[in-house]
Amino acid sequence: MSITDPTQTASDATADAPGEALLAETEALTETLAKVRASIGSVIFGQQQVVEETLITVLAGGHALLIGVPGLAKTKLVETLGQVLGMSDKRVQFTPDLMPADIIGSEVLEESDSGHRSFRFIPGPVFCQLLMADEINRASPRTQSALLQAMQEKHVSVAGQRHELPNPFHVLATQNPLEQEGTYPLPEAQLDRFLLQIDVSYPDLVSERSMLIATTGTDEATADEVMTSDTLLGAQRLVRRLPVGESVVDAILDMVRAGRPEESDLQAVRDHVAWGPGPRASQALMLAVRARALLDGRLAPSVDDVVALAKPALRHRMALNFAARADGVTIENVIDGLIARIQ
Repeated sequence: MSITDPTQTASDATADAPGEALLAETEALTETLAKVRASIGSVIFGQQQVVEETLITVLAGGHALLIGVPGLAKTKLVETLGQVLGMSDKRVQFTPDLMPADIIGSEVLEESDSGHRSFRFIPGPVFCQLLMADEINRASPRTQSALLQAMQEKHVSVAGQRHELPNPFHVLATQNPLEQEGTYPLPEAQLDRFLLQIDVSYPDLVSERSMLIATTGTDEATADEVMTSDTLLGAQRLVRRLPVGESVVDAILDMVRAGRPEESDLQAVRDHVAWGPGPRASQALMLAVRARALLDGRLAPSVDDVVALAKPALRHRMALNFAARADGVTIENVIDGLIARIQ
């Protein structure tokens, strides 16, 4: 039997209840997310930061752009994520001849036995919970833009008719470096729709050794389903309920606003940045730092989370001018200067 503090008022007890419920939900979800990471780790060797940032993107309800040379398991990671999180997934291989209708669907004219003609909408592969846009920058900008409405508004319009997408809906796109042949740069408006840009590098020696042995034998490891789409939706709602301190809010706003050359007090930004991050960058960071805290089992994010996610959230939302290229300045250098402001 519990002993009630006589000094505690009814309003105090009511105020404590939501905090206790939030703590219990966070602890339960943290255990589930640990199983998710373990299941992914049985298939994806190394790349802990890439896996973490991808999970952060999905927990925050956003879309991710994975950039790296071919052969770094980007496609495998997306397939594994769909399996582990219990989401219906589809894959579109982007090619130069891909058309917008190949992604969102189209209407066809049908004739019944009585001779009546009518249009019927045939949904495209975008009607799924996890869409893998493989090598998205190998299609023309017109086709790339077919995803704009779907990514932002979670529905598509065809012939004036609105068609809702499943919930949850996430686009995980892979991209080859722009220096490679046969690639098109993504439109700035579409880049801004991606919550994080995740750079995928080569695995370390130990991870590559483990991968080499595990993937060239007779048995190939498979990931187990740990969550369902309903569980994921609950986790995404929990992310939005996590409290954020004023210091974190101030750090996000200070860093994002200092990245805009029109109002920045940093000489490097005014001299080298053509255009900076908009308000969607602040929103992305706010959701991402909450998701990172939840992934680590914490009830609230810190400024360290802002620092850790600054580059994935900002690097695709800024552009350098010609002076920066002439001076050898990179986006990473500029973001390092923004991070230094809040440390």
